[in-house]
Amino acid sequence: MLTTFAILIHEIPHEISDFAILLKSGFNPWNAVKAQVSTAAIGILGAIVALSAGSVDKVGACTSWILPFTSGGFLNIALVNVLPDLLKEKDPWESLKQMVCLCGGIGVMALVNIFVH
Repeated sequence: MLTTFAILIHEIPHEISDFAILLKSGFNPWNAVKAQVSTAAIGILGAIVALSAGSVDKVGACTSWILPFTSGGFLNIALVNVLPDLLKEKDPWESLKQMVCLCGGIGVMALVNIFVH
């Protein structure tokens, strides 16, 4: 239950940051919204297909390669798209706020890991 709650809470800033990345990469606001909605719909469709297609044994086998693939995708986004913008920041107050938020996010995930496992 705690993991589900953490995922739901993290989706709000996640979607906002995805929207900002789309705007920064040249999308106009309307096309960025359409892209966000389409990726969300495809994600839901994928979840429905995964739940209806397999048994628990198949899910365990798929997880062993899906998790590293997904983690790599998130690392790529963070290191290629987000980190360079953080490093360009000239205002020390903004840098401090960004570091506090970054450390706060790491701390929350560590707490979730402690309480779930």
